[in-house]
Amino acid sequence: MFTEAEYHALCGPLTNAARVVYCLGLRPTANTTTAASEALNYKFLLALVNADSTEQPFTRGRHINDLLKTLEQAGLIALPSPLSFESSLNGKVILLPLIQAKHDSFSHLHRQHQAINMKWQPDDALFEEMATLLGLANKAYDQDDINEFIGYWLGRPTTVLSHFQWTQKFVYSLRSKRLGRADVAVRTRAENITQVAPSVEADDNTRKLVEKYPRKQ
Repeated sequence: MFTEAEYHALCGPLTNAARVVYCLGLRPTANTTTAASEALNYKFLLALVNADSTEQPFTRGRHINDLLKTLEQAGLIALPSPLSFESSLNGKVILLPLIQAKHDSFSHLHRQHQAINMKWQPDDALFEEMATLLGLANKAYDQDDINEFIGYWLGRPTTVLSHFQWTQKFVYSLRSKRLGRADVAVRTRAENITQVAPSVEADDNTRKLVEKYPRKQ
């Protein structure tokens, strides 16, 4: 039984393969209390999406990642930190935020889709929920953060999303930016550490012994 929020998201512009991954591969075994999936099994997911295909169009883990990324863009799944679509997710646990009944209160945010605009603002209640779910420790943001986000997506006018999806992307952008700054700080500290290579100094007796037996030319 899908929640209302899931239903609206699944009715969006998704491929049938992506719907199969969600409806048959992820949703049936997900924990509705924690929103966590079971550990992903690429072999099982590939078998599902190839069930009605004689050409086996999906053959690699990266093909599953592409379908998962589509589901993430629809707001149906989310990646906990530090998981990334650029690496293997086989055996990893992801999140299905819309399976929790409390998110039905956000179902209206799925009903209209539009490109970003200058007046866009994240939904406060959804931001709080998604930030907690995605592990964003510092939930504070200001208009500069919003303007930076808007400026980025204004350059991509073909991207049309629901208000739910835009808010979710905003949470992701803040998390990525802050994790990126933390990585830079760690690298900077590491570069400032001077490493002294070990050296071996020959004592006088060793030097005399070497000089006694010159190298053969």
